[in-house]
Amino acid sequence: MARKILILQAVLICVGLIALLLREIPGLVREIRMWRMAISFRGDAHRKEAA
Repeated sequence: MARKILILQAVLICVGLIALLLREIPGLVREIRMWRMAISFRGDAHRKEAA
């Protein structure tokens, strides 16, 4: 009985983590796009200074 309860708790925790991850994916994608734009902008600025 105790083993079934532990398995159920592990499953519930995994489902909760997956749900949280799925809920946060749009924000993570937005952050990644912002970082990529910032890095490419910084790279362009360095190239212009060197020329």
